Amino acid sequence: MSGKFEITSMDIRQGMSLKIKGKITDNADSFVINLGQGPEKLNLHFSPRFHESTIVCNTLDGNWGQEHRDDHMCFSPGMDVKIAVTFEDNEFKVKLPDGHQVTFPNRLGHSQLSYLCVKGGFNVTSFKLE
Repeated sequence: MSGKFEITSMDIRQGMSLKIKGKITDNADSFVINLGQGPEKLNLHFSPRFHESTIVCNTLDGNWGQEHRDDHMCFSPGMDVKIAVTFEDNEFKVKLPDGHQVTFPNRLGHSQLSYLCVKGGFNVTSFKLE
C-alpha cells in the first residue's frame, strides 16, 4: 500500500470539479478515491481493481450500498493519470484518462462535501478544485 492523501476540511459543492493527477505505483493492485462527509460517510467510493479488470463505485453510510461496476479498465500499474470528478446535483461524473466517463448517483443527497481521501497504489502529485 502506498501512502494516504487525506483532506478533512475541503469545500466542494455541486457544480464543481475535482481534478487529481498522480502516478499509479508499479506494484499496485488497486487504488481508492473517496469523497464524502468523512471516512464513515462516503458519497463516492471509486476503486479501480486491476486483478478484477473493473472499476467499483459505491456509497458508505454505516453500511456499504450496492456496488456499481464498470468494466472499462484504462488504468495500469506505473501509469501517470489525470482523473476529473464532477459533482452534480444528483450524480458524480468521473472522467477517466482515456476520456471514458463513469457516472454514479449521489445516493446520500449531500450538496456539499468536506472529505477527500486517496489511498492504495496511487501517489497524488496535484489536485485542483474548480
